[in-house]
Amino acid sequence: MRLLPLALFLSLVAPLVAQLVIPGRTPTGMKVEPLWAAGAPGAQGSADEDVPTLTHFPAKRGKINTAIVVCPGGGYRNLAVDHEGYQVAAWLNSVGISAFVLKYRLGPKYHHPAQMYDVQRAIRTVRSRAAEFGVSPDRIGVWGFSAGGHLASTAATHIARAQPEAADPIDRVSSRPSFAVLTYPVISFTAEEFVHKGSRTNLLGATPKPDEVRLMSNELQVSKQTPPTFLVHTSEDTGVPPENSVLFYLALRKAGVPAEMHIYEKGPHGFGLGSLDAALSSWPARLLDWLRGRGMM
Repeated sequence: MRLLPLALFLSLVAPLVAQLVIPGRTPTGMKVEPLWAAGAPGAQGSADEDVPTLTHFPAKRGKINTAIVVCPGGGYRNLAVDHEGYQVAAWLNSVGISAFVLKYRLGPKYHHPAQMYDVQRAIRTVRSRAAEFGVSPDRIGVWGFSAGGHLASTAATHIARAQPEAADPIDRVSSRPSFAVLTYPVISFTAEEFVHKGSRTNLLGATPKPDEVRLMSNELQVSKQTPPTFLVHTSEDTGVPPENSVLFYLALRKAGVPAEMHIYEKGPHGFGLGSLDAALSSWPARLLDWLRGRGMM
């Protein structure tokens, strides 16, 4: 009998195990922490929607010492925290990677830069407490889906520098992720035929200024400081057309940033780990190959 390679086996089986997470409920035993103990900058209250948090899923096997901040999608209005958050974290744990699921602030109550502050703070929090979390400060990535992919690409292109003299130790480290994973990401706010208008409106408001639109059109913000990036999309995605990933990939190429992109012919928007589709279920194994090649496994 021919045995499946370990990486392929994990890519197929682990997502099914991850689906045992009870929908809408934080998994038992996982620690949820606010990103700012005294309240987030620009907070408009203290209700749940005003408090960005991180939920820590520590890896229990191996000594990979890699961590990923996970940004669920939802058009900057909701969070698909189950199949683009908790299930992803469970899969990462199954391959030895620690995960931190980010609950970031949403529109229409919150607009840019609140969401950017949240993801930057999340990466800085993990990096500043790397020893506590059992991870390496230079192996902290960000992974986003759909609008969460836009937020992850924002973290990769709008980098808050370390402030060595800051009173808050979290601000003493950089927010630059070590790598980025973008799954059917929203990217462009200027290429009108490819824009996910709901995400743009929820992030920037109904009548954003042109300079804001350009600033948050992240394919225009790629630089040599942007970290290595892995992208995956499908040609059939009508919610967020694959040109979003293509534009970002081309910008990475132009800037000389290492990148890998996979565009599958079939598949809808929002496929997550792709565990219910024979072809798409192979893509997490490609991600593992890429991470291994970059020394993150």
